[in-house]
Amino acid sequence: MSKNLLIIKQGNNLSQSTDSILIIDFGSQYTQLIARRIREIGVYSIIQPNNLSISLLKDLKPKGIILSGGPESVHKSNKLTVPKYVLDYDVPILGICYGMQLLADYFGGKISQSSKKEFGSSNFTRIKNSKLFQEGNIPKTFNVWMSHSDKVTKLPHNFRIIGSSTNSNISAFSCEKRKIFGLQFHPEVTHTQHGKKILHNFCIKICGCKKTWTTKNKIEEIILDIKNKVKNERVLLALSGGVDSSVVAALIKKAVGEKLHCMFINTGLLRKDEVRDVEKNIKKSLKVNLITIDAASNFLRKLKGVKDPETKRKIIGETFIRVFEKESKKLKNIKYLAQGTIYPDVIESSSKKSKSDVIKSHHNVGGLPKKFNFFLIEPIRKLFKDEVRKIGKELSIPDYLIDRHPFPGPGLAVRIIGEITKEKISILQEVDNIFIEEIKNAGLYNKISQALAVFLPIKSVGVMGDQRKYNYVIAIRAVKTTDFMTANISEIPYTVLNLISTRIVNEVPKVARVVYDITSKPPGTIEWE
Repeated sequence: MSKNLLIIKQGNNLSQSTDSILIIDFGSQYTQLIARRIREIGVYSIIQPNNLSISLLKDLKPKGIILSGGPESVHKSNKLTVPKYVLDYDVPILGICYGMQLLADYFGGKISQSSKKEFGSSNFTRIKNSKLFQEGNIPKTFNVWMSHSDKVTKLPHNFRIIGSSTNSNISAFSCEKRKIFGLQFHPEVTHTQHGKKILHNFCIKICGCKKTWTTKNKIEEIILDIKNKVKNERVLLALSGGVDSSVVAALIKKAVGEKLHCMFINTGLLRKDEVRDVEKNIKKSLKVNLITIDAASNFLRKLKGVKDPETKRKIIGETFIRVFEKESKKLKNIKYLAQGTIYPDVIESSSKKSKSDVIKSHHNVGGLPKKFNFFLIEPIRKLFKDEVRKIGKELSIPDYLIDRHPFPGPGLAVRIIGEITKEKISILQEVDNIFIEEIKNAGLYNKISQALAVFLPIKSVGVMGDQRKYNYVIAIRAVKTTDFMTANISEIPYTVLNLISTRIVNEVPKVARVVYDITSKPPGTIEWE
């Protein structure tokens, strides 16, 4: 009999001594930045949908609540709001952008559509003293980042104006007695001067949070949580050789020792020589029990004729688990499956019911079947990528593992647009190998957060050896980011791009053209599918 999928989340099992800030998500593109900025301060933050239950609220016991921005308007009949028990919860509240307007509306203020909308940089002036601006030598006037069309035009009773901007007389308000604050601008973005200081004042000075969210504390808490959950049972880790699974391997090994077994599955969708490199690096660096399974033909057969990206991910997730179930029986008495799921994976795979649209189902989130013969543990499920890297460095995992660029769980399947074939995989492996090799040669690898190549389902005319060729088009992409929730384009010099393109076209058969993707995130995602 299969057991129901049980996800044991480290992130929601914080000790009672851990102070936290709850962030209510109203769909802002910056919500994840709020969480990251607060964690950078040293305080744990967690994002929840606007319809969270009262039982979850009481379970989380936040010391403060932040209402995020979003594309909503309080004038809509079906506007997004939060239950009364959230706004009446006896902790300080900070509303940002739409969150500010929602507070004003709830407490009896007035919100009007602005004739002069504010998008981008604006000038903000503090009008009265407030605890929100008290610490950190915040000047009276500074630049902020705006993104709104509605604005507060009448304050609720017992509220006061504490700041104005270029096109809004009420750009910040407070009810100091109730510890409720509103900001029309976004303090979480780097474009806002002194924004992190403002969030620090809210979390530390107003909410009274202690700075307990440190790398050392995270490691201790994760290891203790694993021990409490797993006890004397054996754990099977789906190891990819990347940053996330390597860190999970190190954490679980510290928790259960030799009871950890790592399984590396060759899906046939990996980078060139990946199997050889992973076996060499993992055995040398982590000294864990490692089993390698060649299931390439199985995955290729299951994916035959499939073009839809979500279907690919689901098939790969299902096939992955079935291979694990089959192979784990040879190990005997394996109850727990561990994965390297991180917080951006969870956020991007969240359901529409929890407000955020599904961007994509991650292989290690949305791609799993509802039933399978393991209990699932995800020790770093509530961590951002940069936090995972810090843990890895604290655990003395070598830089060549920690600094590796991310590689998606479904592998090259989501970098080949359309149907997967053995030929396309082979072409993309060679292209990817040249791309990574040349950015390393140019000293750019560690300056780029993620570099990848994409096989496009189109052909283009080219001329090679005085002959007309009609061959495939490849896209290459390189981005800079810290959290992988937003990303800018990495500026690769034209001389390097030219070298990469020349090598690809000359050395990889059936490739006629190379294009460079210059789309930021948002609006694009980092991967193409």
